[in-house]
Amino acid sequence: MRAITISAPGGPEALTVTEVPRPAPGSDQLLVRVHACGVNRADLLQRMGRYPAPPGAPQNIPGLEFAGAVEVVGRPDLGWEVGERVMGIVAGGGYAEFVVIPAAQALRVPERVSLEEAAAVPEAFVTAHDALVHRASLRAGERVLVHAVGSGVGLALLQLAKVAGATVAGSSRTTQKLERAEALGLDRAILVEGPFTPPDDLCDWADVIGDLVGGRYLPGNLMAAAPRGRIVVIGLTGGRTSEIDLGRLLVKRVTLVGTVLRTRSSEEKSALAQSFAATVLPLFDQRKVSPVLDRVFPASAASEAHRYMEENRNFGAIVLSWQAG
Repeated sequence: MRAITISAPGGPEALTVTEVPRPAPGSDQLLVRVHACGVNRADLLQRMGRYPAPPGAPQNIPGLEFAGAVEVVGRPDLGWEVGERVMGIVAGGGYAEFVVIPAAQALRVPERVSLEEAAAVPEAFVTAHDALVHRASLRAGERVLVHAVGSGVGLALLQLAKVAGATVAGSSRTTQKLERAEALGLDRAILVEGPFTPPDDLCDWADVIGDLVGGRYLPGNLMAAAPRGRIVVIGLTGGRTSEIDLGRLLVKRVTLVGTVLRTRSSEEKSALAQSFAATVLPLFDQRKVSPVLDRVFPASAASEAHRYMEENRNFGAIVLSWQAG
């Protein structure tokens, strides 16, 4: 099969189309013919040699999410049929024509969602669902602040928070992205040009903060957090380290928690997939949430897709398609 492989750690030019062995499914797995796969910041870091795949995942094939059709079912009692549309998260290897995934972690593609759109669902929406529901225990009527709201995960956080009955503020370094997010329901737009400092009226405001930036945003997050607020760190595009005012953390009784899906156990991933399937997947066919696609690149143009993301040009998801020209 063909796969997009990393020839050596480096820039986007390190990505090449290569023939590699097709994976074989185990008895509890599905073999999936991939139609499209999502591009994520973690893929860029893996390509640069800064975020190796966990043990057991391909080290030279990036890709965390995919959508396609079931090619082989490991055994008859797994509840899947050959040809069914499927999407999911993998620890690596998503940039390939075939992937294997435990059947318990596979998700059915909603009827109203195309396979290109579905490739942008698992990583963004499962991450957002986990952050809001399982990490932050979001309740109706609460106020949510989302950093990097124009990213794929940011837009998923926005949509799921609105469905839950929350008021949502969002930050971005780009006015155009904020304007487009407002069209999707964003209640308050915040343009950030350096370290995040909340406006006066947003101090002590946010019950939940979904932070996809990290780094220098943490001090501002503590200022923006309401008493007993919950800060969920999801991404680190702004850096891995930050100073923290422990006094403010204590006085406000703020909960600070991090989350990542890639390194979790198979049991945790299965439980999260089942929770997501029961509570979030129906929202797609009800048109209450939807993936936001920025661009679909041919798989052969993976280097161009990586450059596009590195330049922060996307609003929403970037997808690679094996079917595009």
